[in-house]
Amino acid sequence: QVQLVESGGGSVQTGGSLKLSCAASTPIFSFYVMGWYRQVPGKEREWVANITSQGYTQFSDSVKGRFKIFRDNGKKTVDLQMNSLQPEDTANYLCHAAPGIFLSDPRQYWGQGTQVTVSS
Repeated sequence: QVQLVESGGGSVQTGGSLKLSCAASTPIFSFYVMGWYRQVPGKEREWVANITSQGYTQFSDSVKGRFKIFRDNGKKTVDLQMNSLQPEDTANYLCHAAPGIFLSDPRQYWGQGTQVTVSS
């Protein structure tokens, strides 16, 4: 069982920045592909970004060039640096852990989420 705890959400004006952090409880953090998703009430959960243990990153087109994702395998954390925020970035942001290729357990894990609100 992996627990994920997000922090760092809040309110910001258009063009501002926020950094979200996610702390994981598992000692085998480095074996997980870590990611961030976001969800707005009434809409489907949207993938935002992920990062492999080796640091390979991917971003959705909607955030590419504005968001960055980092991980620290020693501290078992993954951060999402969000810049040039727009009102459409307003959502509940959830941390996600998916097993990497070296893990046979297929379970994926989600955090509770942290709210980001961008006002115009």
